[in-house]
Amino acid sequence: MNVTIRKIGNSEGIIIPKELLDRLGLKAGDTLDVREEQGGLLIKAMDEDFARQIESAEKFMDKYKVALKKLAE
Repeated sequence: MNVTIRKIGNSEGIIIPKELLDRLGLKAGDTLDVREEQGGLLIKAMDEDFARQIESAEKFMDKYKVALKKLAE
């Protein structure tokens, strides 16, 4: 499937065809994991539980960054 990179505000992105979104059960607001792999892009739907765990971990690390930095020394 071919898509074109388009200007979207100050960023650039691709438009994913509705048929593909429907087939994969994706909708606006869903989180995708994008990785560079073998000279291309791999785009996968993110597990919602995992995404929440990552968000919680990032909040924890931000809140306790000074303590974590001291522990790392």
